[in-house]
Amino acid sequence: MDELDARIVDHLQRDARITNRELARILGIAPSTCLERVRLLRNRGVITGYHAAVDLPALNRSVQAFVAFQVRPLNRQVIESFKAYAAGLPEVLSVFVVAGGDDFLLHVALPDIDRLHTFLMDRFSERREVVNFRSSVIYQHVSSPVVTPAT
Repeated sequence: MDELDARIVDHLQRDARITNRELARILGIAPSTCLERVRLLRNRGVITGYHAAVDLPALNRSVQAFVAFQVRPLNRQVIESFKAYAAGLPEVLSVFVVAGGDDFLLHVALPDIDRLHTFLMDRFSERREVVNFRSSVIYQHVSSPVVTPAT
């Protein structure tokens, strides 16, 4: 990625709804050049999509938590099966397969603590491959909307 690509990605991460004409004006390039550069960034897989950021409490999902899981036996079939199961649950925002003491880390969002507890008991405590899990409630969450290329 060159400097222009990085600037395009930066602006689109901040406002994916910006028009091509406006983006080109900000960058000081022709609209046709801007359109082609964005197309190439998508084709190369740098830009993977566009999405709407939502407010979780507005969707009645005020309680967020990280839930760490250990599964056994630790093999490809168990990992893929658990990953697919967890990713298919509407309460799950993200599934991470991790190294270390835990095998998975799930980011979940639910209406309240009672629903978090019920979710964990109903969806995971009876699963044969789950040998241990623990949750950490998230009090506050701050994220950066912009990811810059590593140098």
